[in-house]
Amino acid sequence: MSAPALANKCILVTRPAGQSDHISRLIRDAGGLPFVFPCIEIRPPDDPALLDRILHDLADFDLAIFVSPTAVACAFGRIAGRGWPQSVRIAAPGQGSAGALRAQGIDGIVAPQGRSDSEALLALPELQAVAGKRIVIFRGEGGRELLAQTLASRGATVEYAVCYRRARPDADITPLLRQHEKQPFSAIILTSRESLDNLRAMLGDAWDAFKTVPVFVPHVRIAEAAREQGLECVQVAENGDAGTMQAMIKFFQS
Repeated sequence: MSAPALANKCILVTRPAGQSDHISRLIRDAGGLPFVFPCIEIRPPDDPALLDRILHDLADFDLAIFVSPTAVACAFGRIAGRGWPQSVRIAAPGQGSAGALRAQGIDGIVAPQGRSDSEALLALPELQAVAGKRIVIFRGEGGRELLAQTLASRGATVEYAVCYRRARPDADITPLLRQHEKQPFSAIILTSRESLDNLRAMLGDAWDAFKTVPVFVPHVRIAEAAREQGLECVQVAENGDAGTMQAMIKFFQS
């Protein structure tokens, strides 16, 4: 009987608190050991009243786009049982966000298969003829403007619904360093440029000790940033948790 695919592999998971349960379970099912160390802290928006106004007036929109699973969790956490208007279609730039929406009971989600980013979403037929449509984009504070700019250029009226702010956690790095000394990490899962930047800042002088650890990221832009920061083995793994697991298993079995 062959050993599990991730047997004796310790995987560093850097997602925000509360967002690592599923990937951690998949890692354990594959024989690995997840080590959860959030490198992003999710905080409420500066002005939640603006978000509440949009949620109250949801039926006025034709389409809602959720750019991340965090946006899904934060927005639906404030809907408070009011339900989603059936007239408002929902879209997402990737299967991670789409999966989070399905977990909220949403069906018929417009989302690309394979590549997960704004470009892939904008290329779908459903987002071409949007002239005269009202579209709301649920996202965190800041971020790329491509979605809004492109949809506006196609004639849509676009608004942002800021659901959350991202911050660097004020966390003790000692347990992570001790784990790496005890059993070096076999892989690191990073899901955003911010998680990369925060991990480096939190590690400080210890960053060099992590440069040879294989890193799995969801997009080529994050991969490029990781290589620029000296990480030597960066793998792009699309399609959410399932894609990340497939990429890790393939990597370690090759």
